[in-house]
Amino acid sequence: MIELGATLTLDVGPVAHGGCCVARHGDLVVFVRHALPGERVTARLTEVRSRYARAEVVEVVEPSAHRVQPRCPYAVPGGCGGCDWQHAEADYQRELKTAVIREQMRRLAGVDAAASVEGTGLDWAWRTRVRFSTDPGGRAGFHRFRSSEVVAVDRCPIAHPVVEAAGVEGRRRPEDEAIEVAASSSSGEFAVTEFRRGGGSRRTGARRLTHTVRGRTFRVSPRTFWQVHPSAAELLVDAVLAALRPQHGDRAVDLYCGAGLFAAFLAQAVGPSGRVLAVEGDPAAVRDAAHNLRDLGVVDVRHADVGAALRRGAIESIDLAVVDPPRSGLTPANVSALAALRPRAVAYVACDPAALARDLAAFADAGYRLGSLRAFDIFPQTHHVECVAILTREGRRDARHAAVV
Repeated sequence: MIELGATLTLDVGPVAHGGCCVARHGDLVVFVRHALPGERVTARLTEVRSRYARAEVVEVVEPSAHRVQPRCPYAVPGGCGGCDWQHAEADYQRELKTAVIREQMRRLAGVDAAASVEGTGLDWAWRTRVRFSTDPGGRAGFHRFRSSEVVAVDRCPIAHPVVEAAGVEGRRRPEDEAIEVAASSSSGEFAVTEFRRGGGSRRTGARRLTHTVRGRTFRVSPRTFWQVHPSAAELLVDAVLAALRPQHGDRAVDLYCGAGLFAAFLAQAVGPSGRVLAVEGDPAAVRDAAHNLRDLGVVDVRHADVGAALRRGAIESIDLAVVDPPRSGLTPANVSALAALRPRAVAYVACDPAALARDLAAFADAGYRLGSLRAFDIFPQTHHVECVAILTREGRRDARHAAVV
């Protein structure tokens, strides 16, 4: 049995979901961080299980041509666990993410989906929401990979300048366990929420943030979900509308509607003869959505658990659906309930390709095929990626074996 902390020389194989690459040491599968496919590395084991191990690179013996020096001094083995790919060229990061999506789709959904990850042109200073933890001395930082230990940082190169303006890094906050900064790249506003070690919290800065998308203004509470990349909201709205092609008079539903982003533009597209139902379980987000959609008479904002609303038949028959669920996905039961409404098309916005692929398999069993798939690099330097999948109703037999190019 190989012991924890042992060092191994490994020939690195393909990328794996989660920001690692796969190597083998005899029969043991090793997931290696800070490596790239094709490299030979020396790596230290950080976790050992019966069938697999995890390791971090100690030395790069034979580097990849795509390796670069990380811009952040903390994005190194044993350092901050937030960024997975700072040691790779930006275009190569997107190639790795494309490979992960293809593998998850093939393995979990049974489809050949070739969706090349699209860049935004902004690979640094993009993150408009950052949650810092504090070390025992009260210094703000981030957790090491798969650890509760905090690495204090002076600055974060993927944080948006408005987040940096909040001045969290470099200060001691012994009374705080965590600090979250939410910012708007549209307005320059920011809000800081301090979570106290003994419980409770304190908020300073803007009470609400203002975001502008396609010329429309959205009011968003600091803790309400909003895409963290400045380009993401408009990119995703454009992708969803272009693929769904809503028509005047359509009945649409926006599930997990958040502050009403997709519902707003669906309402404009379906016109006065259409209807849009926006469903959200977070009370603060529901209040934001009601405010943001108040001028659109065709929208009904409903506070409800999405799964419960689907399963108890609270949603009537629809033509189109947009779903933007949490990272864990929809679940097979919710997929089945949504498919029973028989929309002609579903736009599924997902931040985890594995959860998306599992749900696509459930949609296939319910008679829906994958019509198109796009992916966007709205989390550069990390392993995360955003996908927009379009599902269309089709015969059950063909749905499992559709190929998307």
